[in-house]
Amino acid sequence: MLEKILQKSYGKSIAECSNEEIYFGLLEMSKEMAKEKYTEQGKKKIYYISAEFLIGKLLSNNLINLGIYDEIREILKENGKSITEVESVELEPSLGNGGLGRLAACFMDSIASLGLNGAGIGLNYHFGLFRQVFEENLQKEEKNPWITNDSWLVKSDKSYTVQFKDLTVKSKLYDIAVTGYDNRTNWLHLFDIETIDESIVKSGISFEKEDIAKNLTLFLYPDDSDEKGELLRIYQQYFMVSNAAQMILEECEKKGSNLYDLYDYAVIQINDTHPTMVIPELIRLMVLRGIDMDEAIEIVSKTCAYTNHTILSEALEKWPIKYLKKVVPQLLPIIEVLDNKVRRKFEDPSVAIIDKDDRVHMAHIDIHYGFSVNGVAALHTEILKQNELNNFYKIYPEKFNNKTNGITFRRWLMHCNYPLTKYLTEVIGDGFKRDADQLEKLLALKEDSKVQATLLHIKHENKVALKEHLLKTQGIEINENSIFDIQIKRLHEYKRQQMNALYIIHK
Repeated sequence: MLEKILQKSYGKSIAECSNEEIYFGLLEMSKEMAKEKYTEQGKKKIYYISAEFLIGKLLSNNLINLGIYDEIREILKENGKSITEVESVELEPSLGNGGLGRLAACFMDSIASLGLNGAGIGLNYHFGLFRQVFEENLQKEEKNPWITNDSWLVKSDKSYTVQFKDLTVKSKLYDIAVTGYDNRTNWLHLFDIETIDESIVKSGISFEKEDIAKNLTLFLYPDDSDEKGELLRIYQQYFMVSNAAQMILEECEKKGSNLYDLYDYAVIQINDTHPTMVIPELIRLMVLRGIDMDEAIEIVSKTCAYTNHTILSEALEKWPIKYLKKVVPQLLPIIEVLDNKVRRKFEDPSVAIIDKDDRVHMAHIDIHYGFSVNGVAALHTEILKQNELNNFYKIYPEKFNNKTNGITFRRWLMHCNYPLTKYLTEVIGDGFKRDADQLEKLLALKEDSKVQATLLHIKHENKVALKEHLLKTQGIEINENSIFDIQIKRLHEYKRQQMNALYIIHK
């Protein structure tokens, strides 16, 4: 199939094509194969709303999930090509930053791999967060463009109108296929705006924050050190959830929902507090359709669930009412009703939605008006229950649960460590590729000296390969027999990287 695509597009054989041409051929082929596996099967659908989806480069992941990675790798090798070099052509989608976005990507992979009906909903950022470069040992931020004429994005004909206080915009929707391992394809829906203007970003990552029609989807987490930046974040969040709410109600009604039974057709996962406004927005849209306010609140509370990502109370979003008034005044009457209901039920001011300083606590909306609250590690969830959210845990112990952050283990094995995958398949079969628990079969071989020696040899060869790569790309020579401690992330002022660097200096 690849040979045919390349002949048609470039009039060349695989051996004659450049890495770029092969990449675009594989991109076209994967998109077609993924589309064929798309299905709307399943009455109830999971809608995973997140400000971030850190999906990484997709070519190998999709080739693995479509079951053709090994075959393509061999075909390229036979034609004197390296899949690693072909992959290096791909630009990484600038749609996420850290753990929150990685969790979203892992869950999207799992939902599709389990054959569940689901979709991700987010924004189509043009420049992501930023690209970190260092000049004279100082950080310099640069925009991180990734959208080209040929990418994983597929333009859809869906569009919705989003109304802010002083501005009405029309959205446009792009989809990225999320392939499940040997299973269905779901979609990641990314909303964008017709009037976006990349040219307003001059140097670095600075731009005019007030021109919403031109800047709305340029950056993930635009600088919020001033009021304009905070308002822009509210614009972004409402744009995301207004599109999401309209799409969800439309899809459920098409399937036969009368909206009184919305929770039989949809479950909405709110990933951190950025999508919280979907709760009052859904209530608003349902009231506009003639449903009584109290009933709409009840329905939405049975449909939404919340993932908490932080125990730092200062990192939990609190928006001043005066800011919400400037951007989304239509939501304030609903937020006030939600707050009143809480105040009538509970005397404790710490669980109110609107505090004494007239700030709206987004996490409090999620906890009161959702059916589930989860942390992302066993320890994290326990701290939420016993300390940080203990006042809520006492009220709703049944809502609290844990969902440990996942990893896309097939990437770490089948893609990143091909020799190890090949050997594991020889000694324990290939069931682990679908079910990671099957890796426990290795425990039966832990005393086997031949297995131990082979595993150590594979590890050593990988370290030598990394040593050669670092010498070639960084001009740094290291000893392959040393211990490697590697972190791949932008350096960050409050993450563990600083502690790790200090620990290595201490050692």
